[in-house]
Amino acid sequence: MSDDRLDRKFDVEAIRQDFHILQQQLPNGLPVAFLDSAASAQKPHTVIAKECEAYEQYYANAYRGVYRFGARIDEELEATRNKVKRFINAQDEKEIIFTSGATMSINLVAAGWSRAHLCEGDEIVLNVMEHHANFVPWQQAAQETGSRCRFVPLTNDYQLDLSTLDTVITNQTRVVVVTAMSNVLGTINPVRQIAKRAHEVGAVIVVDAAQSAPHMVTDVLEDDIDFLAFSGHKVYGPSGVGVLYGKFDLLKTMEPLLTGGHMIERVSQQRSTWADPPAKFEAGTLPIAQAIALGTAIDYLDDLDLQAVDVHEKQLLTYAHQSLAKIPGMRLLSPPLSAKGPIVSFVLDGAHPEDLAQLLDRRGVFVRHGHHCTMPLHEHLGIAASLRVSFGLYNTFAEIDQLLEAINFAREKLRLT
Repeated sequence: MSDDRLDRKFDVEAIRQDFHILQQQLPNGLPVAFLDSAASAQKPHTVIAKECEAYEQYYANAYRGVYRFGARIDEELEATRNKVKRFINAQDEKEIIFTSGATMSINLVAAGWSRAHLCEGDEIVLNVMEHHANFVPWQQAAQETGSRCRFVPLTNDYQLDLSTLDTVITNQTRVVVVTAMSNVLGTINPVRQIAKRAHEVGAVIVVDAAQSAPHMVTDVLEDDIDFLAFSGHKVYGPSGVGVLYGKFDLLKTMEPLLTGGHMIERVSQQRSTWADPPAKFEAGTLPIAQAIALGTAIDYLDDLDLQAVDVHEKQLLTYAHQSLAKIPGMRLLSPPLSAKGPIVSFVLDGAHPEDLAQLLDRRGVFVRHGHHCTMPLHEHLGIAASLRVSFGLYNTFAEIDQLLEAINFAREKLRLT
């Protein structure tokens, strides 16, 4: 990281010019306040242009041909693989696997690693704040292998109860599963501490970084992470592409989830053998243009500097918390600000989250409602649904003011005042 990037003023208005979708006005004359980046972030023009470039100028299938287009595609894909390696501080580009998204990445580990390593009586450690994509695959793995799931409990302030780690993670534990940042609570979990405890008992750790990757520095070496997954569409890249990182020695021991073209070493009439990672886990045709444009999205974040992004988003988060807390009937589902990322979920007395979301839409404010693919968490909290506001690097204080005005509008319509 260069000093000039740290010293440079974070100019959110200039950044917003890179996102053409945010420049439009709605039919009622209001600006768009897009506050749903936790579901999927908007894309800067450079990312969209890069995907178009791949299709328009040199598209071909990957790792199939030596002709000019094929060679260029291979070069671009490997350039992205190296960018991802640097982005998460992996040791080797062979540890970077392209998938269709974080969900596929986690399923790949849950199926492939479990087949080789989980047995009856083994234990998988989870917690209720996990997204279904990092929850259900491990339930399935437990059912298929005869292992069982154990849970790290939550504290009253929406954090993992770290005092229980020594009793929940035991000599029977084979894998510990944790989100780096909750997609509902915003809670940032102490991945390094959890990884240390997992390794003390010989277990591996699987980290869902889908929410954390766009907002904070990821360092798989420093945190000693065994497997990590994130999605392209949440880091301002295209949908349809994601990343699985795995320590190379662990990837070598795993079975592939999908078999077919490109991932084989040799096929005979009686048996087949697999290529080394990453090819071993990249069967079929990759999301080629999307993976190439993911590299451009990583370049975009690198140019802005994630530390500067983090400072900006924390300022937004603080302002939103202070403002929302003043609204009568407001219940914020949140750990302390020092322990969370740029996500605010809440329930408002007398307002169903879906009704509230529809009324906010009428004022140009786009938010998410529902259980956010975390039904066990909502059951634990004693609610069926919540409303979620999530920030990206392009959001502004004016949009938070627009959110507050929209909530007051909704309260009037619902006769809550």
